Parts: sequence; structure tokens; C-alpha cells
Amino acid sequence: MSSDAKWFKYYGDVPHTLNYPDISMYEIEELFDSFKQMYKDVKDYIGKLSTLTAEKERIGAELDIAKHIQASMLPCIFPAFPDRTEVDIYATMEPAKEVGGDFYDFYLLDENHLAFLVADVSGKGIPGAMFMMPSKTLIKSHAESGLAVNDVFTQVNAQLCENNEADMFVTAWMGILDLTTGNIQFANAGHNPPLLKRANGDFEYLKTRAGFVLAGMEGVRYRKFELQLQPGDTIYLYTDGVTEATDAA
Repeated sequence: MSSDAKWFKYYGDVPHTLNYPDISMYEIEELFDSFKQMYKDVKDYIGKLSTLTAEKERIGAELDIAKHIQASMLPCIFPAFPDRTEVDIYATMEPAKEVGGDFYDFYLLDENHLAFLVADVSGKGIPGAMFMMPSKTLIKSHAESGLAVNDVFTQVNAQLCENNEADMFVTAWMGILDLTTGNIQFANAGHNPPLLKRANGDFEYLKTRAGFVLAGMEGVRYRKFELQLQPGDTIYLYTDGVTEATDAA
């Protein structure tokens, strides 16, 4: 049929002219090949999507396990010292991602001395969590060896600076409380100042000059400060996850 052929279809008494273009076998073959390629591309995409979904689920499951492992490394049984009436302590952590670099710790060094701290590793996620583990372990190891709190930070800083090719660092605040007197000896490695609530309800920031961050520079030595708690006083430690929160709730 030539390209100028016309077909007539009648609706009542009015003829309507329908024009049909020429379609060659070559064009039909091209159309068939295009559909065949589209089918192949869709099939390949679905296969890749299934692989990526499975991989994402695997990573998600592993991160969930890592989250539980990290949480289990922190003290989480409260009341922590049910047989001690001199002090009460509570702590919690909510990572911004599945795992994070913030951590806290507390433990009795002997019958009358309680060590407690809060720290924040630079960065978030897996890198922060990985740097958090040796930091926490080193602090506890040196504290339990009997060092003064400032010497604990000095020694930990020296060890964390070794082979720190990722240039990570840690801010930390640590205190050692004498349970018989209420005296706290503490050191600050670039961390937020604690908030002190007195027994009469007054609040104040415990502002002292902070030392340099841990793992930031070799040869740093830290200062020791003292604080006297009275019966009924409360001290709050926190990380910048609180002060930088964008949700007021």
C-alpha cells in the first residue's frame, strides 16, 4: 500500500479519512530489538536491586549486633550499687547512628573510691565506635592501677597518640569520688563542663579550665581539680549530643 493510500470509515452519513503511515520491516525489527533490550535491562536491574537489598539487610543486621555489643560494654544495671547508701548513679546513651563514639563508665576503684566519667570521640558511626573501645579500656586500666585522675589522662593521651593515623581524638571528663568525704578529684580533657545541682535546688556549671583533648597532641599533661559535694548534691555529666540537639523534646 502506498503512503498516500486512504481508508474510509463511515459514521452515519459522514465519511472520516484515516491516514496510516508506512512501517517497514526494518522499523518493526528495530522496535522488537528495543523491547528485547528493555526487558534485559529491567531484568538486570531487578537482579542488582535484589543483591543490593540483601547486602543492605546484611549490613543492617551486623550494625544492629554491633549496637548491642557496644551497649553491653557500658554499665547498664541500675541501681548500680544497691548495697551502698552513700551515692546513687545513673547513666544512659542514645547513639545518633547505630553505633557511636560517645561513652560513659563508672566503677569502684576500692571500697571507698568511685571513678566515673563521660567521653565523646570525634566523629560518629563505626569510626567513632572503634576508637571508643581502646579509649574506654585504657582509661579504666590506668584508673584501676591507682594513678591520680590527671595522671590517668596523661598516660591515656600518650598511648592514644601512638599510631593515630586517622587523627581521631576524645574529649573526656573524669572524677574520682571519695565516698567517705564527698570530695571529688577530677580532670577535664576538652569536655563540656558538668552541671552541679546543690541540695537547695540551685544549679551551677562547674567551670574550670579544660585541658587539651585526648589523642590530640603528644606530651600533654593534665591538671587535677577538686570539688566538695555536700549531702543531697547532684552532678550531671553529658556530651554535646545534649547541647547541640535540635529537637527541644
